[in-house]
Parts: sequence; C-alpha cells; structure tokens
Amino acid sequence: MPIKPLKDLTIVAVGDSLVEGYGATEKQDFISLVSLKLGVPILNYGISGNTSNDVLARLESVTEEKPDITILLVGGNDALRKVSKEQTFSNITTIINRLQTKGSMVALIGIQGGLIGNDYQKEFDRIAKETRSLYIPDILDGLIGNPKYMSDAIHPNNAGYAIIAEKVYQELSIYLLKN
Repeated sequence: MPIKPLKDLTIVAVGDSLVEGYGATEKQDFISLVSLKLGVPILNYGISGNTSNDVLARLESVTEEKPDITILLVGGNDALRKVSKEQTFSNITTIINRLQTKGSMVALIGIQGGLIGNDYQKEFDRIAKETRSLYIPDILDGLIGNPKYMSDAIHPNNAGYAIIAEKVYQELSIYLLKN
C-alpha cells in the first residue's frame, strides 16, 4: 500500500517508560529525536510501568488517532514483573494485529527479556515475520551496562536515547523510501 507524503503522516509511538523517555531531559527522548529528524510530529503514548496488557487495554486511544505508522516498544515491564512469555507475546501479537487491521504499519522494537541474556529475541523475530512488521531488534543492545549511555540499570540517558533514535530513524527512513 503506498504511503502518504511524509508531511501528511500520522505517527504514534506506544509503549512503556522507554517510549515515554524516562531518564532523558526534555525533548531528548528517542521519540522526540526521531520526530525532529523526520520533520513530522510523533504522538507519544508511552507510559512508565506499562506492560503489554496495559498497552492492549488502552489501545483504542491509539487507534483513534488513525496512525499510518505506529512505533511499538513494550515487554520490558512484563519481564520485570515475571509475566509469562506466552502472555506477553500473545498480547504483543494482538496489539499488532489490531493496529494493522486499522491500517497502521507497525514498527516493532525489540528488547531483552532480562538484564542477563536475551530470551525474548526469538519471539520478537517470529512475531515480526508473522505480522510483517518493520522490526528493530534489541534496541538496548550495547547500551545496557554502559554508564556512558544509561541513566540507571534499565533506562538510557540522553546519549543512549540518541543512539536509539538513530537506529529507529534509519529503519523508518528505509521503509519510507521504499513506500
């Protein structure tokens, strides 16, 4: 499906504290930075502490915006709260399917399922393939554990969010050029 001109796109980001920008100073979160790079406003529906179930429960407010593109980053709080992988990825699949049914292209951003190792990678890979979502894997790779990029053990600082923004911007740019 051909996409609208960039200036006419509605882009929404939904997820947890990483989407909200916890740990960044004002306008230095990755959503604000991607918005600046694209020259298009991105509506930020990130809420600290949200699990995949929370995002699913409030998804109607996102779909009411009629997003052409939805940036989805969720699952970290599920892992921290020991929500089963099956439930987490069932919710993520349902979120993606509902967004796609409403006409939104989903940019799925993967995260680790724990601070040690990445037991979520295979599931994110599988879901991205099955739903044909744009996929940006393990967004905190290279940042976790490096105080240069982190405000705490889980959340990036301005420098970390700038790296995330560049990764997301690159993938969205490639997608937009193809469409």
